Amino acid sequence: MSSSEVYAKCVYGQDEVARQRIEAALSPELVKILRQHIATFPTSPDGRLFVTRVGRAGVPLPPPFAKPLSMGTTYRVWAAARAAALTDTEFASPLAKRPYDLRHAAVSTWLNAGVPPTQVAEWAGHSVNVLLRVYAKCVYGQDEVAKARIEEALALTAAVGEPDVAATSRRIPGEQP
Repeated sequence: MSSSEVYAKCVYGQDEVARQRIEAALSPELVKILRQHIATFPTSPDGRLFVTRVGRAGVPLPPPFAKPLSMGTTYRVWAAARAAALTDTEFASPLAKRPYDLRHAAVSTWLNAGVPPTQVAEWAGHSVNVLLRVYAKCVYGQDEVAKARIEEALALTAAVGEPDVAATSRRIPGEQP
């Protein structure tokens, strides 16, 4: 099962014209979980994954379930999940305080894993400019990897007989070597 087979869908705005679909990288484990969720709880007609199945006063809604979950419900479930998954110290910290924090964690992880910023920006639905302005401070520990890539590129260039940049860069155009 390929992670590219399932997309993360972000919905912006209140009408169909304002909605936008964004493809994002997902781990095979998450793809499996999402497929199981969708098999058990079908999406709404507009493709939302998480919708309410009860209306006012707890009366069950008939399919298709189209009403999105309220933020109150989302935060209540999120707090319970954090309490179950985290230690008391972690729970008291800002770690994953809001579901949206997972988006920041994912983008930071992708950048630190060396995924090109253009790809991360596309997956996150950002421009590269916005991505780097917001997340550049989250990228760390890549100095040695970057230096090794430069050394490798220079060695490859020398091996295929490309001109030596150091020897040719000091020449003035039109001047004899």
